Amino acid sequence: MCTLREDARFEGRNMKSTYRAVVIGGGVVGASVLYHLAKFGWSDVVLVERAELTAGSTWHAAAGFHTLNGDPNVAALQDYTINLYKEIEAESGQDVGLHMTGGVNIATNPSRWEQLRASWATFQAIGVETAKLMGSEEIREITGGVIKTDDILGGLYDSNEGYLDPYGATHAYAGAAKKRGADVILRNRVLELNQRGDGSWDVITEQGTIHTEHVVNAGGLWAKQCGLMAGVDLPMTPMEHHYLITDTVEGLKNLPGELPIVADLDGFSYTRQERDGLLLGLYERNPKHWQMDGAPWDYGMDLIPENIDRISEELAIGFERFPELENVGIRKWVNGAFTFAPDGNPLVGPVGPRGYWVACGVMAGFSQGGGVGKSLAEWIIHGAPEADIFGMDVARFGLHQSNKEYIRQTTAQFYARRFVMTYPNEQLPAGRTLKTAGAFNDMDAAHARWGNVWGLEVPLYFAPDADFSEPGTLRRTAAFPIVADECAAVQDAAGLLDISGFSRYRITGAGAEAWLDTLLACKLPAPGKVKLAPMLAEDGRLKGDLTCFNWGDGSYWLMGSFYLREFHMRWFRDHMGPDVQIEDISEVMNGFSVNGPNARKILEQISDTDLSGLKMMNCMTADLGLHRVRIARLSLSGEMAFEINCNASEHAQLRKLLLQAGTDFGLKEVGFNAMLSMRLEKSIGIWSAEFTQGYTPAMTGLDRWIAWDKGDFIGKEAAASAPAPAQILTILEIEVDAADSTGFEPVWSDGKIVGMTTSGGYGHRLQRSFALALVDRNLTTVGTPLSVHVMGEERPAKVIEMSPYDPSGKRMRM
Repeated sequence: MCTLREDARFEGRNMKSTYRAVVIGGGVVGASVLYHLAKFGWSDVVLVERAELTAGSTWHAAAGFHTLNGDPNVAALQDYTINLYKEIEAESGQDVGLHMTGGVNIATNPSRWEQLRASWATFQAIGVETAKLMGSEEIREITGGVIKTDDILGGLYDSNEGYLDPYGATHAYAGAAKKRGADVILRNRVLELNQRGDGSWDVITEQGTIHTEHVVNAGGLWAKQCGLMAGVDLPMTPMEHHYLITDTVEGLKNLPGELPIVADLDGFSYTRQERDGLLLGLYERNPKHWQMDGAPWDYGMDLIPENIDRISEELAIGFERFPELENVGIRKWVNGAFTFAPDGNPLVGPVGPRGYWVACGVMAGFSQGGGVGKSLAEWIIHGAPEADIFGMDVARFGLHQSNKEYIRQTTAQFYARRFVMTYPNEQLPAGRTLKTAGAFNDMDAAHARWGNVWGLEVPLYFAPDADFSEPGTLRRTAAFPIVADECAAVQDAAGLLDISGFSRYRITGAGAEAWLDTLLACKLPAPGKVKLAPMLAEDGRLKGDLTCFNWGDGSYWLMGSFYLREFHMRWFRDHMGPDVQIEDISEVMNGFSVNGPNARKILEQISDTDLSGLKMMNCMTADLGLHRVRIARLSLSGEMAFEINCNASEHAQLRKLLLQAGTDFGLKEVGFNAMLSMRLEKSIGIWSAEFTQGYTPAMTGLDRWIAWDKGDFIGKEAAASAPAPAQILTILEIEVDAADSTGFEPVWSDGKIVGMTTSGGYGHRLQRSFALALVDRNLTTVGTPLSVHVMGEERPAKVIEMSPYDPSGKRMRM
């Protein structure tokens, strides 16, 4: 615990009345943000802390760090954080207490071992070369016999793991920032945040008012209150977390060095050496929230009384892994509060009023704090982070996810499952059911099995009966033959898919056309036409893969990914033009797509509108039965398809009408699992896989939709002048065994990594396994032999022609 004397180096600095940026919060994350702002050239910045540096969550943290993360982009930033510690130690002169012990995640069941092997492959794909797989005997050797290993199948070891001194690391960030000209003001609580008419801020503190352009909320346990000061309700909450420190463990004396960090994933615990004893931390399955509205202002260097009964089951499992603990005393209990967002990742970026930024909800501060600080400083200074940090972006959440009960359910689920095996096909219950399309009840009665996209229930497939269940698996699921039947129905007759789970934005106004022409990289569609619409950032990288509709009545629509609604609306607002009105109509519009060779015949049974002239990439208003709908010809399936948009209140009745009309034409309800299979056979990319903020249009093939000959648009100059990419998107056919590519797997050629898969799966119509991948461009010739790791096993693969299903596109243009 730090004292006033220990923080003396930050005394004597008078707080100025103006700064370019004010960072609120003196934990490791706030100190990192301050350091990176100063490092990137902004020395006129200040950190304001209500008590002492580290007060809150930082001071009592176990302070371990690791690279492993389910999001490869976040994993790369964690790797950056770890490699930064020696740099800030040297720059500041402050010892960070770095212990590079290495760390191993152990597996005691086959599925976990399979998952760890797949994780190792992902590490290879993103360039983390310090990780390796270990067998149980090698794990026993590196742990000196201190842990029980007879039930261990293997482990994932990374030499770039360890722990440090939370006090030293935080002070190193702050000290290095101070050497670059930044200020640190302690014992000075922020009382109010008031925005002026010009968008700048008055930060009202106990020691006076600071005028600034930018406010960064790195408030940790108090971030909720600091958000509400700016009218921002953040989706986060503090939760209790226990660890204990033991008396001397004699077995540790036999080790040549320190014990590696041991994460017993199936035992819900992590362990590291603490002097001559052990620190044992737990993620119990019965978690407890703490002060959901934010910590009391007078809380700081405090702990919460331990509750051993609540964690007793996980504690017993932890002791079984370290048999010697049965005869060792407990020297200290720590039950401290940490903040969590619904998915466990940080909240980073601009939100709410202009000039207001957040860097909070960072429950793994010593793994992620450096990456968070770097990315946010780049964003503030340069307008965008270097890396694609959507997994941390606060805009991945909407206002509905700040609901207190939603936060309570989802954070409890994340915490309780922190070390619990989660399968790709597993649907978790927290925060559901919240949003439903109009026909939800009827589709549910038809045995739809549901996924969840940004709070909305979307059908994945339709089970044969109410009793069908799909166990979690890393391999092909029990629904595999069901999805195959749905794909066959689309190929042979027709499939009906609920497409309510797409975003829809209506753009109107005298300036709508001019604004869209600047916003989008494509040529705008003529009235009654549709265009695929790449959207670029100023640096020429991707910002969206949208579809633009010109309805011919003075209004345009943009359609995209439902879960990107807050992300895209922020972009639209930040780049808004004059005389433009944009409205997110995603909640009030639902829809269906009818896919397959019989699609037109089905619609002709119920339409009073002549649809014969509705060609591919055309759109119109039409009457289907009693329903006035917006209809368009475009296809993700590669078959003839009509996308039908209706009012949400009409969705259920429109479904009944379409199913009745399709009775004699083989119409079958299908889900998104089938559509994902079919889009893969057509080499159609999707956001967060083939298309991300880190990729350029030339890498992904979206450059073919760019209208280089039109006037200026956002990102045009940067994209046009970018060098040819080293890797480009291609499709691979893989020889597999009951498991398919899922994305982020390494692609190999002669023992060298030459690319990474972006997504994959089984093409049911072609009955082959495919993956889209970014591969070195000199290896994308059709027929080139490669290999891909699938579930940790290297499998033969080859480059094939893009769009292997109906490559001419004849079927969808019928």
